[in-house]
Amino acid sequence: MGTFVLHLRPVRVPAGAIRWTHTFGLGGMSLVLLLLLVVTGSLLMLVYRPLPGEAYESIATLEGSVLFGAFVRAVHHWSANALVVVSVLHLLRVFLTGGHRDGRELNWLVGLALLALVAGSCFTGYLLPWDQLAYWAVTIVTGMAGYVPLAGARLALLLRGGPEIGPGTLVSFYALHTQWLPAAIFLLAGFHFWRVRKAGGVVLPPDAPREENGAPRRVLFLPNLLVRETAAALALAAAVSLFAALVRAPLGQAANPGMSPNPAKAPWYFLGFQELLVHLHPVFAVVVFPLAGALALAALPYLRAEDWPRGEWFLSATGRRSARLAALVALVAVPLFVVGDELVIVRLGAGAAGAAGLLTRGLLPALAVAGGAAGLFVLARRRLGANRLEATQAVFVLLATSFALLTVAGIFFRGPGMRLTWPWS
Repeated sequence: MGTFVLHLRPVRVPAGAIRWTHTFGLGGMSLVLLLLLVVTGSLLMLVYRPLPGEAYESIATLEGSVLFGAFVRAVHHWSANALVVVSVLHLLRVFLTGGHRDGRELNWLVGLALLALVAGSCFTGYLLPWDQLAYWAVTIVTGMAGYVPLAGARLALLLRGGPEIGPGTLVSFYALHTQWLPAAIFLLAGFHFWRVRKAGGVVLPPDAPREENGAPRRVLFLPNLLVRETAAALALAAAVSLFAALVRAPLGQAANPGMSPNPAKAPWYFLGFQELLVHLHPVFAVVVFPLAGALALAALPYLRAEDWPRGEWFLSATGRRSARLAALVALVAVPLFVVGDELVIVRLGAGAAGAAGLLTRGLLPALAVAGGAAGLFVLARRRLGANRLEATQAVFVLLATSFALLTVAGIFFRGPGMRLTWPWS
């Protein structure tokens, strides 16, 4: 057993790599959550029946009659949600500590693909309870695909397996959720961990302990790192289990295609895009902005940089100041935009669709975002003395914080008719 473990981990690891505050164990937490999902999902498959007339009843039976059924489903549900959060935080950690360059570019792209697969797996599983929440959430998201120019109608038809959400959709989503996506995730995850090992482990912080010759000081994997990883895994599993015991997985009324809830919302991890749909032309909300974001993330490791600091959070003290400024700008600008745009929509009845909307609700906001990002870049360079990499990082923080705020707005501040409201109203 020890020999097998050492195939996954080297005999000795850098002492700086096992510092909790450097990585927060996010990569290992993702693996633990994946294993929890596999175990609980395998148990749920023993009861679940992927047919519209039986899916909801099988979940209701699981919740009410099967011993520990509600608990197992809750662990599965909250593990999936936690995996999305942990995966995003892991991606942010890698970028903000410079762990995506110097031979790690391919692994960064693999990590992006894994994040997309995780989101896809959560989305396909969202429909399986076949309740009102799931049915209409999936209807909303698949409807977004219809806004893709030229291929939108065919893409929506492909995702749904027909003109509407129905038996074909449920069977397809079940197969994707239980077979194809998990297989792809574990294959890529294995390759991802192997690439980390091949690159020498995680990027070390600048103050990592070193030998007299400058080489990183190393400690034995057994027991130094193994004990920490085992303790962290057990603590995470216990935390998820405790939360699942206290908070049951949501289950609404059985799906009713003829009665849409008000508001009908996408799953929370897609609500940022749904919030964009409120403010922007559909083509820009569903295609232009997401595609531009994906391409920008993929291009980050390939930015020309003579000296990219490795291992230090936010690159430097100047980088940290620039990042704080970017976050502050987003915290002020996004709420003002959301509220101001809401007033325009309500008072003027401005629509986001149509040819005119491409300009007023598409091109102009896109130019405003580009101008704001460029302005922040210049401000960080000239006023804060940031170099090109630190300024680029500030723009990244600005856009990431803005999307997070849009997601929060969609979750908590959208009521009937997707109008702004207070969460307690």
